[in-house]
Amino acid sequence: MSNLRRLSYFLGIEFKQVDGGMFMHQKKYTQHMLKKFNTVNCNSVETPSEPNLRLDKDDHELVVDDTLFRQVVGCLRFICHTRLEISFNVGLMSRFMSSPKKTHLVAKKRILRYLSGTLYFGVLFSTRPEKCRLQLNAYFDSDWGGDLIERKSTMGYVFLLCGSPISWCSKKQEIVALSTCAAEYV
Repeated sequence: MSNLRRLSYFLGIEFKQVDGGMFMHQKKYTQHMLKKFNTVNCNSVETPSEPNLRLDKDDHELVVDDTLFRQVVGCLRFICHTRLEISFNVGLMSRFMSSPKKTHLVAKKRILRYLSGTLYFGVLFSTRPEKCRLQLNAYFDSDWGGDLIERKSTMGYVFLLCGSPISWCSKKQEIVALSTCAAEYV
């Protein structure tokens, strides 16, 4: 084993020692991705998706380049390691990688525009003892029949330790819930 000093960069994730903790982000990777897909100088937006966005497979809509779409979704999935606010939207995009349509491309561009305006976002792990009382909080939610194709619900959760996210997920449930109560229970 060798001591490589303070952690600063590991597997494409940057770590920065700040006052009160460690900040984990992917600014460099996000900039590289935006440059690769020609969205560096785009207008930024405040949210990663339109409110109440629901996508489906519209057979009458224009088909877009699936290779480029898959490349972008793959890059976005890697960024989800430090940006939990885009997990739901990236998961939604992943459902349509086999035959993406124009509406899926518009939703993907919206995520890229959001990332261009929020390059400095990440996860802060606090080391202040007065803020960190070793308290674990969990939040979860689900919609009911949010998937327009299979009518399955989408659920999401986040676990916070000392106010910092340590685990998060957003995925489609495996069964069809018959009520909002059942969707929450699952």
